[in-house]
Amino acid sequence: MNIRILVVDDDEAIKDAMCKYLKIVGYESYGASSAEETLQLLENTQINVVITDILMSGMNGLELTDIIKKDYVDIDVIVMTGYSGDFSYEEAISKGASDFVFKPIRFEELHLRLKRVLKERQLKKERDEMLDKLQKLAITDGLTQLFNSRHFYNRLELEVARSNRYDHPLSLLLMDIDFFKEYNDHYGHLEGDKVLMQIGKIIKSCLRKMDSAYRYGGEEFTIILPETWAEDAQVVAQRIRQSIESYAFIPESADAVSITVSVGVTQYCPKEEISSFVQRSDKAMFISKRRGRNSISLLLADPV
Repeated sequence: MNIRILVVDDDEAIKDAMCKYLKIVGYESYGASSAEETLQLLENTQINVVITDILMSGMNGLELTDIIKKDYVDIDVIVMTGYSGDFSYEEAISKGASDFVFKPIRFEELHLRLKRVLKERQLKKERDEMLDKLQKLAITDGLTQLFNSRHFYNRLELEVARSNRYDHPLSLLLMDIDFFKEYNDHYGHLEGDKVLMQIGKIIKSCLRKMDSAYRYGGEEFTIILPETWAEDAQVVAQRIRQSIESYAFIPESADAVSITVSVGVTQYCPKEEISSFVQRSDKAMFISKRRGRNSISLLLADPV
């Protein structure tokens, strides 16, 4: 990607000379004569680094830096001034500047400062990407790519709080793969892992964006359905159950095998404990198991 540098200086000669030099050393350069012109340009042009003089007519460079760092957080700013006694490095940095240089500008020095800023920019980008990956790993089940059980309780707590605050419905599905131990024993755990991965994909394909799916245990999955009444949650459960039942799972060197799931459905009761909500979905799932599996059971309240 080309690095785009914007030079801001009301001295046309300095601005043009800097733009010309930056083009020579390999950057795509732009020029602006005021802070106001700069802000107009930033609305329509993607800029990576702004190099701005401090003293300009109208808005000064530090005020411009402050606005850029608030409204365009991905842009780095280098400020420059010929009045070393009037402005300090600390003042520029406090506004969000990445560096501070004095006039008269030595182009070679400016280039070194610019390369340092760009290197730090790249390192920050790589660090942020790594932190993002680590965060996703912390909440994601590595096999199914669904969320993990730890994240399930964090998300459920938020959804329950939202349900209580706005008096909106909230439903929960808990499902278990039928006879999964026998499948693993017969075909091996590698084939069992393939089943888990495929079921994860099927579940996600049956949900809305606001819904979230989790690998709850070994062969158990749970799904949080915000803004959903129990009757509608049953429709979602049926869609998932049928999609899994109709999928042809083909173990290596074997014929296609049909996999089924038993599903428990329940709806949150206002002000109830989260543990009670989850336990009720678990009870509903075991009702499906006792009914012969490959079925859906709804349990709206604990039996008396």
